[in-house]
Amino acid sequence: MHSPLQTDLYQLTMAAAYWQAGKAHQESVFHLFFRRLPFKGGYAIAAGLGPALEWLRDFKFSTEEIDYLAALRTKNQYPMFEGKFLDHLADLRLALDIDAIPEGSLVFAHEPLLRVQGPILHAQLVETALLNIVNFQTLIATKAARVCHAAAGAPVFEFGYRRAQGPDGGLSASRASWIGGCCGTSNVLAGKIHGIPVRGTHAHSWVMSFDDEQEAFDRYADAMPDNSTLLVDTYDTLTGVDRAIETARRLRAKGHQLSGIRLDSGDLAWLSQQARARLDAAGFPEVTIVASNDLDEHLIESLRHQDAKIDVWGVGTNLVTAADQPALGGVYKLAALRLADGTWQPRIKLSEQRAKSSIPGRLQVRRYQLDGELIGDAIHDIDQPPPSSVTIIDPDEPLRRKDIPKEAESMDLLQPVMKEGMLIGSIETPTAARERCQSSLAQIHPGILRLANPHRYAAGMEQTLHERRESMIQEF
Repeated sequence: MHSPLQTDLYQLTMAAAYWQAGKAHQESVFHLFFRRLPFKGGYAIAAGLGPALEWLRDFKFSTEEIDYLAALRTKNQYPMFEGKFLDHLADLRLALDIDAIPEGSLVFAHEPLLRVQGPILHAQLVETALLNIVNFQTLIATKAARVCHAAAGAPVFEFGYRRAQGPDGGLSASRASWIGGCCGTSNVLAGKIHGIPVRGTHAHSWVMSFDDEQEAFDRYADAMPDNSTLLVDTYDTLTGVDRAIETARRLRAKGHQLSGIRLDSGDLAWLSQQARARLDAAGFPEVTIVASNDLDEHLIESLRHQDAKIDVWGVGTNLVTAADQPALGGVYKLAALRLADGTWQPRIKLSEQRAKSSIPGRLQVRRYQLDGELIGDAIHDIDQPPPSSVTIIDPDEPLRRKDIPKEAESMDLLQPVMKEGMLIGSIETPTAARERCQSSLAQIHPGILRLANPHRYAAGMEQTLHERRESMIQEF
């Protein structure tokens, strides 16, 4: 469901106040960004832009929604919103210009994932929904990329819908996991909507519904002769492996092949080694071993270091809920206002914590690469492009600086996706974003991809912008 009421009440009360103060049409610029990389990692993967654009495209207050707002009352039982303001909302059509970093791109702290420009009332009304969509999907896409990195090229499937944060959270997580690098999902609706390959095995209940485990395996193989992955740990895992081998022999005799077995409990490293030895000895080296059971990137990396014989990873709860960091912490801050004379006035949000002071101006992110490797991102004001000799300054630690070689190639990351409320071109598919993610990860130094203590990528402000920010901080 797309509704403008997918927002916090204070967005509407501020909109009413802008309207009452005669500021509703003042042109503004907001940026959506996060201050810290998730999972103590070295990068993040931008995601959620497609659903955000769909929500913006459909933005319109229905009669029923206006009636609901008209029925809201203050503590003194007065109408919360004036009738003329609600008439304004009923007629409102977004007139925003939006530039965004494409989905699947590598992104870093303080970089605007979206730049939203237009009437301040309009820009304020979209804040909550944009944060809700982009924060969550960026978080999950990043988690998926980390899990897939830990798997070192082995297929990873997202199996988390049953543990996700509600139906919409599950669907969004499946989409973001695909962008981040997963090879498929158990979520059938995500497969239909987003074109993601769907995969699955069977549950313990299937085996338990029979008096004999061998019969359960055989009957499942009869039903799915070309798509059978047998869950072997309902009772005794290695006995289950032996019975799966018997089912594999039956399938082979009929011209079919057992796809795999799944381990869902116990010592996955040892059990996978034992299972592989038995399958190979029986003449079934092609049968894959799938592992699940509360996996995450750290456990997968550990199992690989233990020489686990696991071919495919099924990752659920810890992926779709981002269990070790369940929120990205992205924010949406006013950065500039257009004055009556047409000039732009930068605005800054201050804090006793330097990291929480915003970056003023209408911002762009310029990415540099040298010899095919990404070497740094410079945040700059679009009215003051970086010079040929660029110094990148960390917003949190100004002594951390990097000079970009003049011969480095560059590109601006924020691209126009909406003009005066109208989409520019078509919305990109999650598969296109997934391909961009894989390409981007291949261009970055391997040390930045490390799960623990990653190397820090140079991302920060161009020197002129840094000096303006420092000057504004000193003025206050």
